[in-house]
Amino acid sequence: MDWQTKSASDIGRGIGAGDVDPVALTEAYLEAAETSPYGNRIYARMTRDRAMAEAIAAHDRAKQGIRRGLLDGVPISWKDLFDTAGVATEAGSLLLEGRVPERDAVVLQNATRAGLVCLGKTHMTELAFSGLGVNPNTATPPNAHDPELAPGGSSSGAATSVTYGMAAAGIGSDTGGSIRLPAAWNDLVGFKPTHNALSLEGVVPLAESFDTAGPLCRTVEDCAELFAVMGHTHAPDLAEASLKGTRFAILNPYSHDVRDAPGAAFQSAVERLNNAGALIETIEVPEVVEAMETTLSLYTAEAYGTWGKVIEANPDRMFHRIRDRFRQGKDVLAPDFVALWQRLRVLRKAYYAATSGYDAVLIPTAANMPPNVAKLDSDDDYFVTENLLTLRNTRVGNLMGVCAVTLPTGIPSTGVTLMCPRGDDARVLRLAAAAEEALS
Repeated sequence: MDWQTKSASDIGRGIGAGDVDPVALTEAYLEAAETSPYGNRIYARMTRDRAMAEAIAAHDRAKQGIRRGLLDGVPISWKDLFDTAGVATEAGSLLLEGRVPERDAVVLQNATRAGLVCLGKTHMTELAFSGLGVNPNTATPPNAHDPELAPGGSSSGAATSVTYGMAAAGIGSDTGGSIRLPAAWNDLVGFKPTHNALSLEGVVPLAESFDTAGPLCRTVEDCAELFAVMGHTHAPDLAEASLKGTRFAILNPYSHDVRDAPGAAFQSAVERLNNAGALIETIEVPEVVEAMETTLSLYTAEAYGTWGKVIEANPDRMFHRIRDRFRQGKDVLAPDFVALWQRLRVLRKAYYAATSGYDAVLIPTAANMPPNVAKLDSDDDYFVTENLLTLRNTRVGNLMGVCAVTLPTGIPSTGVTLMCPRGDDARVLRLAAAAEEALS
């Protein structure tokens, strides 16, 4: 059996049954990354010694019958903004070249305690500030369907490490869609938990008011198990999840104002969810439109406030399009920033009131398909317009403060997202598990 194509949870069950050796499996993932022509485009650096030591320990625990949980011994990748003790963590930027933290990020500490194997650090958009996944200064990972297409960002390598058989799952971050977009464009499940549901200690920030850590996986079960591991808690029960009697709201205009291919995929997904018993209707929430049109500077201002001095000390070391995006926050006034946050809190309350009668809100994960990397490289205007469109739908979730899961629709590089109110992480995962079965 080719265990490298199996879900993290299935691998964990295989280890528990004695069918999978964590040492051999870890070596297989490492070898795949080290020998593949795409390995250096996916991994910024491997942690071979650590991985093999952790795999040996997991092997010994399995033999002794003292495994620490379902995922003990399962090898996964980590986006290069999660601190790893003694190993460079550079967030895809030459500005942070040679940055070596002294300790692991808290979520990585939790995963290590649970017995997971750390394979290495994956490439990403520079400082996590783009949804396309393009990074000419370090590497642009290949899309699962065509190496010439954008992989989605900013957790680009986290997604492609899974689709190219170089990890059982990837851990990424999501500030405006950076988990959900690469998951959708590479046919994976991506989970953006509620903001601050998982610790961000030891995670290189972009805009801490929106930053969120989470998994990119083959299945909803994997997302639930990794969410539990990262939070040092118990996984939600997904057994016998059903869509019968559930009520879903399709959020207009973000569900309809999309390009043809993702639009057709979304409609196909909606029909299958309806056939599985979900009651689905379309709604409009004007407050969401207002938030989307007026609050972009919350991102740019906080991002520039975090990184402005570092950027201006060495501006030529940055990919100019990402640098320009940061600089959009340079002149945002503090009173305007405060007033925008106050208004956003009002708009969030209105969104929750408008959607309170539904189990989840549905939206196409991305309004577009993966664009060609060469064209993005050569055309500044195209890069800007595609990046904004790419992030448009996912940013709804971050602005409204929800938790969200993107699922593959079955049509390549398209996803459907389920969104639930903040704190309802277990519920959105359970709904997603039922939707996953309907969509399969």
